[in-house]
Amino acid sequence: MFPLRDENPTELVPFVTFLIITVNVAVWLFVQGAGADPAFLGSLCQYGAIPGEITGAIPAGSSVELGPGASCRVGGLGAGTLLTSVFMHGGWMHLIGNMWFLWVFGNNIEDSMGHIRYVIFYLLTGALAAGAHILTDPGSAIPTVGASGAISGIMGAYIVLYPKVRVQTLIILIIIIRVIPLPAWVLLLYWFFLQVMGGSMALGGSGGTVAFWAHIGGFVAGAALVKLFEKRKLVGAKRAGRVLTREEMGRWDPW
Repeated sequence: MFPLRDENPTELVPFVTFLIITVNVAVWLFVQGAGADPAFLGSLCQYGAIPGEITGAIPAGSSVELGPGASCRVGGLGAGTLLTSVFMHGGWMHLIGNMWFLWVFGNNIEDSMGHIRYVIFYLLTGALAAGAHILTDPGSAIPTVGASGAISGIMGAYIVLYPKVRVQTLIILIIIIRVIPLPAWVLLLYWFFLQVMGGSMALGGSGGTVAFWAHIGGFVAGAALVKLFEKRKLVGAKRAGRVLTREEMGRWDPW
């Protein structure tokens, strides 16, 4: 199941969501070399979150192998990579998929919090998501990258605030292709179930290279923290299907 759009209008122009998408694309093109080495490998080593580096399990200055002919030297930004890794990606499809999910769900979460609170929420859930992954494999030498942990936080917030909003969802079953409106809670719980299944396999040593526990940690963090960040007046109006008047908007602080 793949979300195409939600039926949840916004009150604010989601310029922070636009900005986050722009920064991610710019980083991919100009810092990561659009996936071309040596810029790509260097970005993973310097800005990716390497669990063993952050926990101290791998001594600073150590060289760790990432694959045939590819290695990283530990000793970069340390815990700072909990944030920088949120803006790194492992490939074009990784970037495009993450930015699409961010656009579908992020504009409404920005709308529910205001711009500044949204930025803090995004970065905080992204860092907590990376931390959750590190807890499950503290000695790993593999850099963790991607905005998916922070976006998982947004999805966790969405299921708390707008569980009944319909999301136009692309469903492909072998040769059957349909777009079906689903309640957000159905789509998001299905996605979360897939992450838990993948995370369970990862703990058993067969989870591949996807940081499922970052997704799980981000989702849980977003669901747990959203009430501290929401603007209750706007969320209440949206749940009631009512658009705030200009006078009411004037009294509501979008920051």
